[in-house]
Amino acid sequence: MIIVHHLNNSRSQRILWLLEELGIEYEIKYYQRDSETMLAPASLHEVHPLGKSPVITDAHLTIAESGAIVEYLVNRYGNGKLIPAVDTPERLRYTYWLHYAEGSAMPPLLFNLIFNLFGIKDSSAMDGFIAPQIQLHFDYIEDELAKSNWFVGDEFTAADIQMSFPLELLANVPQQVENRPHIQEFLARIHQRAAYKRGLERGGEYDFGFS
Repeated sequence: MIIVHHLNNSRSQRILWLLEELGIEYEIKYYQRDSETMLAPASLHEVHPLGKSPVITDAHLTIAESGAIVEYLVNRYGNGKLIPAVDTPERLRYTYWLHYAEGSAMPPLLFNLIFNLFGIKDSSAMDGFIAPQIQLHFDYIEDELAKSNWFVGDEFTAADIQMSFPLELLANVPQQVENRPHIQEFLARIHQRAAYKRGLERGGEYDFGFS
């Protein structure tokens, strides 16, 4: 049985959604952030040395990192679902977006989140790097979503699940998406998926999602 070590308001919500899309049975072990520091509890270190979420356990395996977990679940249990065929342009595009989500889209958002959380007033860093990077990446994403409903084309894939978190984090600041209609439409589409809603029901507190 797959166990998802699920931290509230975290990337692990994507894993619950993916499991619901794949129709895989799983259990959830819940963890709550510290209300002041917003950090994960120390008990997560008992699962993985970094004490981060998401982490899953499957029999003797412990797997961390969202992208690695997505790849493992889709390859091990997906039976060809949510992933394009090998040796196709779509498969390459799928792999690109699967890794772009954390490698490129998330870093400027995290810088912005940390600056706001700790009240850092460094306008040179914000105006000279963070804000321009957010604009660059999410204008790029907006342009890509103008070409098709999903990141890989006309078919929904696990890359869309992986890309959901940075876009939901961005949309937590409404002015960031008010002039990006294709991102808004993408979020509206995923929030209407039955599996997304089931994942929210099982996961609990998630400030970035919509019921």
